Amino acid sequence: MLYAVVMAGGSGTRFWPKSRRDRPKQLLRLFGETTMLQETVARIAPLVPRERVLIITGADQADAVRAQLPDLPAANVVGEPCPRDTAACVGLAAEIVARADAEGSMIVMPADHVISPAETFLRTMRAAMDVLDADPTCFLTFGVRPTRPETGYGYIERAEKLGEPDGIPLYRVAQFREKPDLATARRFLDEGRFAWNAGIFLWRARAILDELSRQKPGLAAALHRVGDAFGTPEAAEVLNREYPLMEKAPIDKAVMEKAANVRVLDVVYDWSDVGDWRALAELLEKDHDGNAIQGSVLAVDSSRNIVISDEGGLIATLGIEDLVVVQSGGATLVARKDQLDKLKQLVESLHARGHGPHM
Repeated sequence: MLYAVVMAGGSGTRFWPKSRRDRPKQLLRLFGETTMLQETVARIAPLVPRERVLIITGADQADAVRAQLPDLPAANVVGEPCPRDTAACVGLAAEIVARADAEGSMIVMPADHVISPAETFLRTMRAAMDVLDADPTCFLTFGVRPTRPETGYGYIERAEKLGEPDGIPLYRVAQFREKPDLATARRFLDEGRFAWNAGIFLWRARAILDELSRQKPGLAAALHRVGDAFGTPEAAEVLNREYPLMEKAPIDKAVMEKAANVRVLDVVYDWSDVGDWRALAELLEKDHDGNAIQGSVLAVDSSRNIVISDEGGLIATLGIEDLVVVQSGGATLVARKDQLDKLKQLVESLHARGHGPHM
């Protein structure tokens, strides 16, 4: 059977001040009527019933996640005692799935992506499931054809084409590449063999655990000890003891870069990871001066700005360009668009400067 694993951690820095440690972006309604987490779960619902949806999140965010997904069994929201990156997150979910269903498959998805149309996403997932059914030993990832020389994403180099399940190109993976510098990103774009790594995966739970044992035996052993404690009175104690000691590594580097039989299926739907305020602005309607606006805002002689009023109060701008102005939760951000890469450092400095309530 197919299980859905939604990775829903986060430190709440990239959309500060609207996001905070206790409400990262996937728990927010950045646009539309539902949060990104709710949209992610709804998107996979035609393929996976709620009882087979797992949410892996921070222990301090678990209650908020359960509140947003009241139809999900409470036990399906699993709180990590501390963040240990995606290898531990995926391994923990795989232990749960493999012990429930020895032949179970996992679609692994971040909770904070914007994907449309949903029908095309489902078509891609069904094609991927057909590939996995034909070869249960393979590891599937999904690649977005780049539209610009992006330095903020990892890349996948395609090798030979393996077919077109339901008309969607499938390739063997030649290699994974880390986030490149601008010159390398331009070369990737020109060469045409590279795709952005969407961070979505499909595999058998048992297969990824076996691969973790080969590539990261210490991590796999710790995860197995946690799995052995499932359903016992010691489960929480073992998780809290083992998890902080686990190696911190992304699943791409821990497993995928060295695994055999890795394949990449083209993403044929619209995809965005909504990485920061600039990415959100690309999804919002603009006024005649190119301003992306939410809430009570009056923009006069202002262009190409992002202005968000989240508290009902008016924000008025006069004669500004290429700025981000966000008012939310008793805090206000004013920044140049080209400085948003430093927002994480700003948020991390708040506590040291005595602004802990705004973190």
